Amino acid sequence: MSEQHPDHPDFDRRRVLAAAAGTAVVVLAGPSFAQSFPTHPIRMVVPFPAGGPTDIVARPIAAMLSEALGQQVIVDNRGGAGGSIGADIVAKAPADGYTILMGTVGTHAINPSLYRKLPYHPVEDFTALGLVASAPVAIVVHPSAPYKSVAELIAAAKREPGTINFGSAGNGTPGHLTGEMFAKAAGVEFKHVPYKGSAPALNDLLGAQIPLMFDPVQSVLQHVRAGKLRALAVSSRQRSPVLEQTASVSEAGLKDFEATAWWALFAPAGLPAEIRTKLSNEIKRIVASDAYGKHLIELGVEPAVAAKQSFAEFQKAELEKWGRAVRESGVSLG
Repeated sequence: MSEQHPDHPDFDRRRVLAAAAGTAVVVLAGPSFAQSFPTHPIRMVVPFPAGGPTDIVARPIAAMLSEALGQQVIVDNRGGAGGSIGADIVAKAPADGYTILMGTVGTHAINPSLYRKLPYHPVEDFTALGLVASAPVAIVVHPSAPYKSVAELIAAAKREPGTINFGSAGNGTPGHLTGEMFAKAAGVEFKHVPYKGSAPALNDLLGAQIPLMFDPVQSVLQHVRAGKLRALAVSSRQRSPVLEQTASVSEAGLKDFEATAWWALFAPAGLPAEIRTKLSNEIKRIVASDAYGKHLIELGVEPAVAAKQSFAEFQKAELEKWGRAVRESGVSLG
């Protein structure tokens, strides 16, 4: 329908005023809605069981978000399929800020290559709210193992290709794929022994049933400190602040090697910009706080540091890196 020119004799000035008033209401609706958000509790879906590494990261930030937002942030553990079940719940939830996900390197970098039929898209189905934590994978051996360093481990693997077993929390986990990446970078071959979680694998390592394991630092830290395991290296570029005497893999000779587990918060795609900004700002403030950092570092996990690149660039690089590791491992799940 065409508009009449203002000079037309039938032009109604009241329509102009009404339209202007309507426009003002629309312009103010967004910020007003963001200022009132949230008006009821928020659900934080943790796609792994209670007590695990992801739950350990999620609970302190949920408590601090509750205080900051004035509404309870309830942790909802929905484990299964390497985190895919919980991630899919959030991907299909309303984009209103009341359902968020504690995503992981698994749900948003590994699973897209590992699972043949992933029910969600790791980028298109989510709004990234920010990185919150990271942790390197530790290379640990039983104290009776003859390897005292990364160099000795590599030398032994070259002498007897495919005879050294290494355990992990399961096929496609960060520990498994870090082991595969390490073997590729070192030009050696190990035999992977997958377990159903870190606990049974650690039990066999502690009992000297397997000589070697790749697992996130927070899972093995207490055993290393107690002298029940020996840490040869960590997979981050720098040393872990909780294992300062342990070299990084890069320091130990495999230059530029890096494989780090990480956690980030996500909302469904299409989250209104004002709510996204409000949540992201609060998350950023919490991650930078001394209280959050002290809590995580005691567990062997580090708060996320400000990245030079955007999260989109970071995730793209992670998808490529871990996807390559999955393909080279030959593992594929339904």
